[in-house]
Amino acid sequence: MKWYLKAFRQYSDFNGRARRKEYFMFGLFNALFTILCIALSSALSAWLETPAFIGIYVLYMLATLVPSIAVSVRRLHDIGKSGWMLLVNFIPLVGPIWMLILLITDSDPENNEYGANPKQEFIIQDI
Repeated sequence: MKWYLKAFRQYSDFNGRARRKEYFMFGLFNALFTILCIALSSALSAWLETPAFIGIYVLYMLATLVPSIAVSVRRLHDIGKSGWMLLVNFIPLVGPIWMLILLITDSDPENNEYGANPKQEFIIQDI
């Protein structure tokens, strides 16, 4: 949960690097909260007898849009790529696969133009 909250604390920080763990833990909790919002919206829709009550879901998606993009950009920085590489997602069929491969790629072991390796900083903080 701390990784999810870290993404919200750095909601508009497009600088620096994000580890794989930070990115995928944010994605996991984001997916869980999205499912919860959809279930809550469906329950309210049935209870209030309205055709589509998606207000909670839409508000949550709008609230997480900027933090999701920011953590994705920082993840790309971690492997030495520009944040503009997110646009690869718009290439039909191949784009999302290519992006997934980029996102699961291990960090650059040394400092790059976007900052110090966050794995090394994390290990030093634990000691």
